[in-house]
Amino acid sequence: MSDEIVIRAEGLGKKYAIGHAAEREGYTALRDVMARGVKGLWRKTADLARGRAIVAGNTVEEFWALKDVSFEVKRGEVLGIIGRNGAGKSTLLKILSRITEPSEGRVAINGRVASLLEVGTGFHPELSGRENIYLNGAILGMTRGEIRKKFDEIVAFAEIDKFLDTPVKRYSSGMYVRLAFAVAAHLEPEILVVDEVLAVGDAEFQKKCLGKMAEVAGGGRTVLFVSHNSAAVRQLSASAVLLENGRVSAIGSTPMVLDRYLSANRRTNGEAVWNFDDAPGSPALKLKAVRVQNRGGDIQTTFGLDEPIVVQLEYWVLREEKITSSIWLYNASGVNIFANHQNLEWQDVLYAPGQYSSWCTIPARFLNSGTYSVRALLAVGTNHNHVDRDDVISFVVDDWAGKPVDFVGDWAGLIRPVLPWGGKHLDQLPNSCNAPSPHAGSNAMRGNDAASNRIFGTKYQ
Repeated sequence: MSDEIVIRAEGLGKKYAIGHAAEREGYTALRDVMARGVKGLWRKTADLARGRAIVAGNTVEEFWALKDVSFEVKRGEVLGIIGRNGAGKSTLLKILSRITEPSEGRVAINGRVASLLEVGTGFHPELSGRENIYLNGAILGMTRGEIRKKFDEIVAFAEIDKFLDTPVKRYSSGMYVRLAFAVAAHLEPEILVVDEVLAVGDAEFQKKCLGKMAEVAGGGRTVLFVSHNSAAVRQLSASAVLLENGRVSAIGSTPMVLDRYLSANRRTNGEAVWNFDDAPGSPALKLKAVRVQNRGGDIQTTFGLDEPIVVQLEYWVLREEKITSSIWLYNASGVNIFANHQNLEWQDVLYAPGQYSSWCTIPARFLNSGTYSVRALLAVGTNHNHVDRDDVISFVVDDWAGKPVDFVGDWAGLIRPVLPWGGKHLDQLPNSCNAPSPHAGSNAMRGNDAASNRIFGTKYQ
C-alpha cells in the first residue's frame, strides 16, 4: 500500500425530503374545523421554525442520510464500511460511485471506479451475458481489445459459460451477482466498490469473491467493502469506518472499529444476582450470582492485559449431589473462545445442601483486547445441565488499561498469550558475507566470544 491518497471525502452530506401526509377524517364538525385552524397555524409556524416545509397540506421534513463524513483512503488499501441498516453506507457508496451528488461537502477520487451496489447494476436485461460484459467494460472506459483479453477469465470466474448468450433477464439473482462481480473485479479498475450484494451468492462463491478482492488489493488497487459479515470484514480489510445515523462514529483499525460496532448495544455488566425464589435452576440446585472480579475480589468490568480475571459463580445446593461448575467465554462476534469446567478432582465430591462459591481465574496476558461475555452453567454430575444462562455478564479487556505492556495495539487472533520463547547464537556469518556487525565493540553476543554458545530464554533439546 502506497501513501498516495486516491479518495478524500471532506464534510460529505446528503439530504432528502420526506413527506408526511395530513390526517384525514370522514366527518368533521364546524367546531373541529375552527379548532384545527388555530392549531394548524401554530403547527405551521413550528414546522417552519424546525426547517420543515408545508406543501398542499402535507409536511415535508429534511432528512440527512449523511452528515459531515470525512475520511481518506490510500492506494492499495481495503477499507471496510460497517454500520446498522439505515446508517448511510449505501448512500456513501452511491456518492463515491458518482451515482448521486452530495448535498454538501466534496469528494476527490483519483482513479477509475467500478461499483457493484445492487444485483444487476449496469446490466441491460434484454442483452446477453456476453453483450453485457462488453457493455460494462465500455462503461468503465475499457477498449474492446482490453475487454477481450479478460473475457475468458470473467466467464470462468462467473461460471455462466452455458448461459453466456442468454438474456440476463432470465438469470437468477445468484447468476446476476456472479457475472456482475466478475466483470467489476477483472476489468482492472483502480478502485473497486462492493456493497452487501455478495450475500446473495453461495458460500463457495463468496469465498472466491473475498479471495479476488484480496488479490485486487494486493495488486495495488483500492477496495471499499460494505458488509454485515464481520468475519469477512476482519479477514479482508485492515482499516474500517463505522457509520451511525449518517455520521462517522469510529475510524481506524478493523479490530477496534468492529469491536465498537458489535459492542454498541452491549452494556458491560460485571454482576448478575438473583434472590432465592426467582433464581434459575432446578429442585437440585439454583444459581445465586455470577460475577467478574479482580484479584482483590472487587467487581470490575474493564481489565488491562496484565490483569488476571476471576469469574465467580455462587449457587445453592438443595440436596446432596455431585456438582460441576462451568463457564463458556465468547467475544463480541459471538465466537466461543473457550469452555472450562471444574478440575477433575472436584467431580466426585458430594456437596451437602448449602450455599457454595466456585471461581475460575483467566490468567493475565491470555485474552486479546475486546469485549467478552460469559455463559454460566451448573450441572448435576457431568452430563445434565440444571442451569444454563447465556450472556449473563460481560467485561472488556483493554490493552491501554492497567500497567503498560509491550507491543501495545491491535493483535491478530482470538487470544493473546505470552508464550515462552528461546534462542541460541549458532555460528558466525559465512566468510563470503562482509556485512559489518551492528553491535561491533558492544557487549552483544559474537561468534568469537564464549557467549556465542550461551542459550537465552527457554532451553530446548
